[in-house]
Amino acid sequence: MSGTIVNNVARASGTIAATPGGLDWSAAVVTASTVTVEAGKGYFINTTSNACTITLPASAEIGDQIVIADYARTWATNAVTLDSNGLNFQGNDDTYTVNYETVGQSLNIVFSDSTQGWLPVSDDAVGFDHRDPPTQRAIFGFGNTGSATGVTNLVNSSGVIASDVSAVGTARIDIAAVGYGGDKAVFAYGTASDHVNTRNLVNNSGVVASDASGAGTARRDLAASSYGSGLAIFAYGRTGGGNELSMSNLVNSSGVIGSDVTGVGTARTNMGAAGYGGDKGIFAYGQDGGDPYVQSMSNLVSNVGVIGSDVTGVGTARFNISAASYGGDKVVFAFGLTASAGGVNTKNLCSNIGVIGSDVTGVGTVRYSLAAASYGGDKAVFAYGQADNKSSLKNLVSNTGVVAADVSGVGTARSRLAAAGYSQSA
Repeated sequence: MSGTIVNNVARASGTIAATPGGLDWSAAVVTASTVTVEAGKGYFINTTSNACTITLPASAEIGDQIVIADYARTWATNAVTLDSNGLNFQGNDDTYTVNYETVGQSLNIVFSDSTQGWLPVSDDAVGFDHRDPPTQRAIFGFGNTGSATGVTNLVNSSGVIASDVSAVGTARIDIAAVGYGGDKAVFAYGTASDHVNTRNLVNNSGVVASDASGAGTARRDLAASSYGSGLAIFAYGRTGGGNELSMSNLVNSSGVIGSDVTGVGTARTNMGAAGYGGDKGIFAYGQDGGDPYVQSMSNLVSNVGVIGSDVTGVGTARFNISAASYGGDKVVFAFGLTASAGGVNTKNLCSNIGVIGSDVTGVGTVRYSLAAASYGGDKAVFAYGQADNKSSLKNLVSNTGVVAADVSGVGTARSRLAAAGYSQSA
């Protein structure tokens, strides 16, 4: 004969008990609301659709072992309940309710004796520390050529911007864009003949869909950031009456924009925003209706989409600025328009804990009202914008946050556009 011999433990009755390595996991994944389990077996319990009551054996011997595990990480939503079926559980009789309701939990129980009954020897929750695969490509779209346009330009995983793609959605300016769902993007809001909350989804091949009804207050001059896993947030902006806003709208992993959420922090417009730290976001800089009207403050977004209070900014206050993620978990803010010096090419790097660094002398043509996006997994690109004239220049950003010199652009020169990453495939 052949095979691996493992140690086995003899029960008090003389029969052989299954060791942890010898547990039988052959039972189908449990999706029912009830199940009766047997000693010497392991069970995956899937509570995606419903809670589950697990009935333990009516009789047991010292050394009997059962393991159950959270199959779909849903026990926090639909818990499992253990029915000890007349035997004690941790010294308590079966009139007690025993619930397990932690995401990713597994429970290993062994029968001790009639006094203590079943005892957990472990009830650990396994963490699921993961991030979406990085975005490889990007898309620039919409903007002002002297009039509103809806053209788009795709960016490949090497940072090369492609020729114009004819517009699909309504031409508009002062729009925002963000990635969602891990590999798609959405353009939303802006102004055409009037302020709108229209959205246009972008699939993971870079194809822009036709207009779809948006949600929330129609506005322009807002910004957007990723957060969480596959989620996004649009925030701030101004209405047609010129009122600055601090409201936000969350975007789910299917690209559906939610209703207005009353914002936190100073109402303002024309800021930059991007994801940092793998699952959080940051909005920074911008302009408001106060004095001084140009700001360098920031607002952090938690991994559940909650915008924090104003944080006193670092660096030159400016607006019509852009931002993008780089290096996998950091953000670069660059370019923009100041209250006194006009356009700048200054940059400020933001760490993976949301701290914005001091001004760094920029590279490239001074301009504002441009857009930026991540590409190539860990790099970024700034492109287009307003200098002396509307521009199609681009500046690539390395995975260490170094902004490169101007590269002649491709496509229609324009300003007041938006950009976002899409596609996890190079």
